[in-house]
Amino acid sequence: MTVARSHGSVSASAHGRRIPGKTVDGRRDRLVRSRVVDAGPDGTRLTLVFDADDTLWANNERFERVVHDYLDWLAHPTLDHAALYAMLLDIQAANIVVHGYGTKVFLRCLHDLFERLRERPADERERREIAELAAALADHRVELMPGVAETLGELGTRHRLALLTKGAHEEQQGKIDASGLARFFALGTHIVMEKHVGVYRGLAERLGLDPATTWMIGNSPKSDILPARAAGWRAVHIPDEHSWALDQADLDPDDTGVLRLTSFTELLRHF
Repeated sequence: MTVARSHGSVSASAHGRRIPGKTVDGRRDRLVRSRVVDAGPDGTRLTLVFDADDTLWANNERFERVVHDYLDWLAHPTLDHAALYAMLLDIQAANIVVHGYGTKVFLRCLHDLFERLRERPADERERREIAELAAALADHRVELMPGVAETLGELGTRHRLALLTKGAHEEQQGKIDASGLARFFALGTHIVMEKHVGVYRGLAERLGLDPATTWMIGNSPKSDILPARAAGWRAVHIPDEHSWALDQADLDPDDTGVLRLTSFTELLRHF
């Protein structure tokens, strides 16, 4: 089942404008870059590769709600939510290396934090209660970002589109199916365990992509923007306020190969 987000979106003008308050790189009143992207040097269409979670549909927001409820449920006598969340992030970072991503790994992390705090495994009742807290994550229902389907439909008439997402294969495929968006990606949907520069280079080789005319579009500096740039692609950063803390990284504000936008629909002004 697909649900469209109802909140509004903000677009920059054709020449860029100052966005009041904190902007995409954490600075205040920074000039948002805005330009029209030309086609390839010989007039060929561009290749646009899209991230999925928190770019096409909301994802981490659902995990954040579970984490909040879980930390309330823990009711630790001395540690507040911030301290507990920092511990959970450390556990997640370690588990990702060994077990990857997805709801099952997330549940493992919740149990690992419980054991660290209580110095024992959860009993049967506690395991059941933790599972109930995270039950909503098993639902592959997705909530599309505003204007995603319409924007992809229009972009697909101008350029070649592909999807590249990381995570547990079955889980990510379930979200792709539920979204109804696969029809827009003429170059296919690609699910990988992790996104690093080798993945981007490998995808370019398999699909015969020219890095100079290929753009990665996503919300995560760490997974979408930096490795794509390292592979010679250009990139569009569309930050989401609910992006996962472990997906963050610093971007070079002077990198002219990165286009910074504030909403998904704004892509139509540039491509």
